[in-house]
Amino acid sequence: MNLDMLHPADQLVMFMERIYGYGMTTTSGGNLSILDDNGDIWITPGSIDKGSLTRDDMVRITPDGQIIGNHKPSSEYPFHQHIYKARPDLKAVLHAHPPALVAFSIVRKLPHTSLIPNVKFSCGEIGIAKYGLPGSNDLGDKIAAEFMKGFNTVILENHGVVIGAKSMFDAFKSFETLDFSARLEIDANNIGTPKALTAEQIDWYKSRQDTSMDEFVAHNISSAEKAARREMCKLIKRAYNQQLFTSTQGTFSQRIDGDSFIITPTGSDRKYLEPEDIVKISGDFKEMGKIPSKSVELHKEIYKQHPHINSIIIAHPPCIMAFAVTDEPLDSRTIPESYILMRKIPKLEFGANYMKPKETAAVFEENTPIAIIENDCVIVTGSDLLNAFDRLEVAEYSAKAIIAAKDLGSVVAINDDEISEIEDAFHLAK
Repeated sequence: MNLDMLHPADQLVMFMERIYGYGMTTTSGGNLSILDDNGDIWITPGSIDKGSLTRDDMVRITPDGQIIGNHKPSSEYPFHQHIYKARPDLKAVLHAHPPALVAFSIVRKLPHTSLIPNVKFSCGEIGIAKYGLPGSNDLGDKIAAEFMKGFNTVILENHGVVIGAKSMFDAFKSFETLDFSARLEIDANNIGTPKALTAEQIDWYKSRQDTSMDEFVAHNISSAEKAARREMCKLIKRAYNQQLFTSTQGTFSQRIDGDSFIITPTGSDRKYLEPEDIVKISGDFKEMGKIPSKSVELHKEIYKQHPHINSIIIAHPPCIMAFAVTDEPLDSRTIPESYILMRKIPKLEFGANYMKPKETAAVFEENTPIAIIENDCVIVTGSDLLNAFDRLEVAEYSAKAIIAAKDLGSVVAINDDEISEIEDAFHLAK
């Protein structure tokens, strides 16, 4: 989907639907704006239900201050104007009150952006603006002052967050990534002590280049592959809607036959992926004109080493990631379903999936379908795509249950005799 071709009013509706639908703001809270090429500010209205906005509800403010629309603009439009005046390079502003970021705003602390690498890339350094009355010029001045320092992401004391970017999608990506990171940091603090990446580790991660592969032209696509592409897109969208990964992070792949498989492209918005966006890999060749996930070499190695694996998912669910950024192990011996689907869950060192793809792939024996990469991701394998997706869901739900249990008492694991009974009853590999 080419968002640049969408009218600003349609973009505002689209992204407010996403923000509200994912529980990142309330019926009356939050506001979005876009500065168009004519210098007009298009902004969401004030006192209108955020869960039912249409393009006709959007308000246009001209450079001379004329307000055009069926409603009044958001009461906080003054700070949008202040930001655009302070930073002419920004063309979109997003403001919302997701609970995790509000938690940081009311203790007046900044979320840690070095727990996983993509947060630093997406959000950069974060500023914090002093408290101001909502809708006031005073608040606008305080927020604009932080943007003048070069920050694109600013936490507001006792309020929420404001993000500026060159497009609404870029603002949303930063917002979504920061909220995700805030949630995993809160969960991580509930189970242990979060460990941050060093500047050197983050720089190394950023320096990785896209995998260089020769290309082939896909002349014929079998019915089986078409079905696999359709099913993959359906499950990717479900995973995104369940917040198992963010809009541009997370990889699915599915074996087609032999050394051929399909995989998600890099950088594309997961919510709108279509079958034609998926990339086919055949041996050492990629489908012409497409860029596969940066983890494609690991997928190749896993399929090569393990004939029993036909699908792989790499994701970053916040509860599992709480275990990835602490020393706490994710124990599958909580309920029978968790053990049956998850089994052993080793933790591998940060960067192993890129620096040591063969060694990392070797981990995924039949009794080890899942592995966690420290400060990066979880890798889930399965006999087919639905099996891998089920494992991912169960792993995140199990991690969430363990985190919640910390407030109740000590977790009591299923004992060894009971584990042996489960393994015999369900014919699990030892």
